[in-house]
Amino acid sequence: MPGQGETEEDHEQQKSKKPADTAFKQQRLPAWQPIITANTALPVFLIIGLTFIPIGIVLVITSERVLEHDIDYTDTNCMSTTAANTTCAQALENANYTGQTCTCRINFALDKSFDGDVYFYYGLINYYQNHRRYVRSRDDNQLLGKEGAAASECQPFQKNSTGSGKDYAPCGAIANSKFNDTLSLLYGSENVSVTNVGIAWSTDKAVKFKNPDNASNYFTSTHDKPPNWKVTAWELDESTSENNGYQNEDFIVWMRTAAMPTFRKLYRKLLRNSTFQNGLPKGDYTLVVTYNYPVTSFAGRKQFIISTTSWMGGKNPFLGWSYIAVGIVCMITFVVFFILHKTWKINNPFTYQMASIQNNQRITTT
Repeated sequence: MPGQGETEEDHEQQKSKKPADTAFKQQRLPAWQPIITANTALPVFLIIGLTFIPIGIVLVITSERVLEHDIDYTDTNCMSTTAANTTCAQALENANYTGQTCTCRINFALDKSFDGDVYFYYGLINYYQNHRRYVRSRDDNQLLGKEGAAASECQPFQKNSTGSGKDYAPCGAIANSKFNDTLSLLYGSENVSVTNVGIAWSTDKAVKFKNPDNASNYFTSTHDKPPNWKVTAWELDESTSENNGYQNEDFIVWMRTAAMPTFRKLYRKLLRNSTFQNGLPKGDYTLVVTYNYPVTSFAGRKQFIISTTSWMGGKNPFLGWSYIAVGIVCMITFVVFFILHKTWKINNPFTYQMASIQNNQRITTT
C-alpha cells in the first residue's frame, strides 16, 4: 500500500524499472552505422590479399632457410654398447626401470654446414605435460626457496612417506619426471663444445626459481631427492653454483610445461670456438646417448634435434602458409564479388535499399 502523502502514480514510478530518460540510457547518442557496399568491401578484400600473400611468402622462405636435423633414438637407432642385439629401451625394461643406465652411439652425417648459432633440443612425442593434475603438481613457494612444508598439490610426490618422512625437494610430478638423458656430440673424434647456461628464460630464472638459504644442507640433509632422481638438486651442476639447485637451467626448462603432446625443449647451445667458430661444419658426427629416460611403456618417442634459427625463430612454416591461405581466400572473394557486382550492378543502391526497407515493412504490416 502507498504511504501517506504518496499518490498511486508516485508509487508506480518508484516500482518502475524503466531506464532514466537520458541520451545514454535511451541510446540516443550520435552513432556511426556504416552501410557495407561493394565499393567499400571489395577494396578491403583486395588490400588484405595483396598484403598477406607477400608476407606469407617471406615467412615461408625464411622458415625454409632454417636448417634442422632430427634423430629418433627411442629404440632401434639406439643399440646398447654393452649388451649384444639389445636396444637401450629393452635394457631399461629388462631391468624393470630400477635405475639401469644404458649407453649407445649413433652415427650420422650433416650434408650442409649449420652456420651461425646452433641449438640442440630434445623432443618428446605422445607425452602429455598438459594434464591438469600434472600441471598443478608443483609448489611454487618451495621453488622460490621459501621455508615450509611442501604443498599438498605435490601428492603423491610430496614427501617420502615410506622412508625418512622428509619432504621431497623439489616436490611434485613435474619435477619427479624431469628428463635425464645425457646427450653429447662428436665431430670425428673431437667433442663438440656446448653450454647449458642461457637455455632457460631469463625471467624464469630471475623471478620464479631461487635457492633457499644454506642450500647445500637444505637439499642433502633436511629434504630428500624425488624418487626418480639419481642425484639431489644440489648435484645437478656442481661446477657452477649459479646453475645448481632450483636455479639449474635444465630443471627450469623442464618445469615450463608444454601445451601439446609433441614438443621440444632446449637442451644445449653450441659454443662457437676453434673448429666450430662459424657453426657446425658438414661431415660425419656421432651422437653419444646415456639412456636413462624410459618412454616406450606409454608409446612415447624421443628425439635429438639440431637446429639453426632466423630472425623469426626456429623452423615453423605454418605461420607463413596461414598468411598465404588467408590472402588467397581474400583474393578469390574479391574476384567473385567483383564479377557479381559488375554483372548485377544497380545504378542507385540507396533507392534499392529504401525499396527493400519499404517491402519489409509491408510484409510486417500484413
